[in-house]
Order: sequence, then structure tokens, then C-alpha cells
Amino acid sequence: MNGIEAPALAFSGVTCRFAGRDGGAAYTAVADTTLRVAKGEFVSVVGPTGCGKSTLLNVAAGLLAPSAGTVEVFGERLVAADGVNRRAGYMFQADALMPWRTGLANVMAGLEFRGVPAGEAAARAEEWLRRVGLAGFGDRYPHQMSGGMRKRLALAQTLILSPDILLMDEPFSALDVQTRQLMENELLALWAEDRKSVLFITHDLEEAIALSDRVVVLSAGPGTRPIGDFRVDLERPRDVSEIRMTPAFLDLHREIWGVMKEEVLKAYQRQKAA
Repeated sequence: MNGIEAPALAFSGVTCRFAGRDGGAAYTAVADTTLRVAKGEFVSVVGPTGCGKSTLLNVAAGLLAPSAGTVEVFGERLVAADGVNRRAGYMFQADALMPWRTGLANVMAGLEFRGVPAGEAAARAEEWLRRVGLAGFGDRYPHQMSGGMRKRLALAQTLILSPDILLMDEPFSALDVQTRQLMENELLALWAEDRKSVLFITHDLEEAIALSDRVVVLSAGPGTRPIGDFRVDLERPRDVSEIRMTPAFLDLHREIWGVMKEEVLKAYQRQKAA
């Protein structure tokens, strides 16, 4: 790389096609997409519903092989056939918790699967429960926790494995507004400790700006591609509820929405016509 540090994630000309139903024409979800996430950078991707945001995340995770193009992880080619991206942690929109395991057992599960002795895994899981504000709740099962508590548990479950890259697929979308803002601040506080590289998928432009270093806008599908890349030059640390009221935030929101609005309308019209 001639002395230049390789990005944490690099999509180069990525295209994803899926077979059509009943032998119909193939559907191109993502077309010729190039996108970079630097080491330690927090990048959010926004776009209309159904535009292929989660498809890109699955490609980054190694769960889906692109039809064309490449993905590199810290300069090394990611090949989905070889398995998942082991330098990434994936936090899904829906809880990926095991309902038969306690909170503590859920958090320590990944360490157990990697062969960490039970005592050490439990101690590290207890520490992560404390870090996400769940000290004393390790004996509860997921169904005994609120939505916000389950998200904290999922965050601890992901971060305990110390991934270099954090992939997040609308993780807070199901929460009420107040709990969502608390979780966004919690995420920023944890991220600030060691600055993992983050690729965050959301349909909420305010959330994207409040959290990120950069916001990437995708076009409406089919054939989704980046059509805007905006740097968020807002001071850190941030309180996501307070920063939304600042003139700089409102100006940036207006600028990005000016690019995004037409794509949202296109997607809406296509859904109506379907």
C-alpha cells in the first residue's frame, strides 16, 4: 500500500444479482458499488427502504458473495466461500439472543465457542454486562428484559469478541424514541473507547448524522449505488439528542436530504406500482 494504511473495509465495483422468480429475469440489488471505511471510522449508510443496504452489510460480513467486484478487509481479499469475515462483529436488526440462555450465558457464548475456559469467559462476560449497564441482570433470560436491555445485551455479546469492524443493521429501529437515544449514546461511548471501524445501516437520516463521521446515501433500487458521500464535521463527544438542535446539524440534514429525497420518492412510486 506504499505506506498508506489499508481501509478496514473496501468495496470495489461490487454488484449483487439474485435469480428471478420462476425463471424470470435476474434482479440486480446492488450495482458497481465502491465504498471505503477507514480504520476507526464510523460510517452510516442511508437510503430508501428496500434499496439494498442490508445486502451490502451481508457482503461485508462474508455471508454473501458478490456477483462481481471485490471486498477487502484491512487489505486482504474477502472470499465468502472461505467463511465469514472473522474480523467483524454483526449486530442484527432483530435480536440474535438465545432465549434458553441467561443474559450472562448469552454474552459469554461466543468466547465459549472459541474455546475460552468457562471461568474466564464468565468473568469477561460479567465485565461487559457492567460496561453496558446490565450489572446484576446476568441471571435474567431475554424474555425477562425490556427491549433496551436486550439491545444492551446484544451489544455486549458482539463487543466481547473484540471485533475490528462492527457491522450494524438498523439495530435500534424497533425501540421507542427515548430508549433509542439512550442506546445511541451508549454505543458512541463504547465506540469512543477503542474506535472500532463501524458500518451502520439505518433508514433514519437523523440517527446517521448524529452517530457518524461520514454518511453515504444510496440510490433507490434496483441497481443501488452510492450517490452521495458526506463528511460529518460535528464535534465529539456528542449527545445525540442535543446535537440534533444545532445549526450545523440542521444544515447538514438539509443538504443530505436534498440528495436523498428524490430517491425515497422513486422507491415509494415503485412500491405503489408493484
